[in-house]
Amino acid sequence: MRITSKMAHQMIAVLDELQEQLKGKAKTPYPYKEWEQKRELVKQRIHKLPAYVEQAASMITTDKPTGGRPKNGDLVKRTLIFLFARLMNKSNRDTEHLLELFFPFFGITLSYKSVERLYSDEDVQAVLHNLFILLLQDEGVSGDMAGDGTGYGLSVTKHYRSSPKKKGKGYRYAFRIIDVHTGMYVGLGYSAISEMQAFRQAKKMVEMLGITITKIRLDKYYSSRKILKLFGPDVDVVVIPKKNIAKIGVYWSRIFRKIRDSPLGYLKDYYQRNLSEGGYSSDKGRFGGMVRQRREDRQETALFSIGLLHNVFFVRTGTG
Repeated sequence: MRITSKMAHQMIAVLDELQEQLKGKAKTPYPYKEWEQKRELVKQRIHKLPAYVEQAASMITTDKPTGGRPKNGDLVKRTLIFLFARLMNKSNRDTEHLLELFFPFFGITLSYKSVERLYSDEDVQAVLHNLFILLLQDEGVSGDMAGDGTGYGLSVTKHYRSSPKKKGKGYRYAFRIIDVHTGMYVGLGYSAISEMQAFRQAKKMVEMLGITITKIRLDKYYSSRKILKLFGPDVDVVVIPKKNIAKIGVYWSRIFRKIRDSPLGYLKDYYQRNLSEGGYSSDKGRFGGMVRQRREDRQETALFSIGLLHNVFFVRTGTG
């Protein structure tokens, strides 16, 4: 049966009604017992982190410096100090003081300026990229994804959630594609311009890593034929169609047939996108919702590191 525009609008109305009904439903209790069991996995990742960094560093070859400022410490130590700074979520000056305290562990100390320069250290960036890949290889990727974007303020007064103006020079955009089976990020995007640009960067990263997406859930901002075509006919894109949809076409017909067959089932599948929102909430609670770096390349490194550290600390509980 051909899906007409009238039928499509009727199905959108059904979804709206179901969403209103589900708002009043009691939420499933959080599985604290399961989380306590799985947090052992986090401990294992943390214990293995130095070995992971060594392996990630061994995967690259660095040219001998021909000039410029000499770097403090070898590549492994510089990367570990960078990760330590990101974990502490402190200013560079505070990190400098903490490094004095942790000198027996790291074996070196850095000035606050040297800590800041780690964000633009190309060798450190390469190790972080390799580390991201190693964590995914150990955990595995299902191909069943969700994606969402968020913003980070560049100052305390420009908090992304509290400010009514969530765009402009005071914000940086991040888009992260998450595996709904593991809770691991598989694609990270950054932009100083728009969330859409960050989305395209995250998708490109997934492609560069050779990861196959079989299904992805996206919010209404990405509910367009253009986005459906971007993923192609082999990817199951789960979105809520916009009310002003006019032309159906081949791509939208597939989606509306799924809605017609099981509106509630489609909506429950779409709601697995909430894992992305939960991931952002967890990330900002642990690493903060502000980017302190002023240079754009360093801002991108800061946001990439949040996605990387998410994969160290996050565990997936429950089934949906």
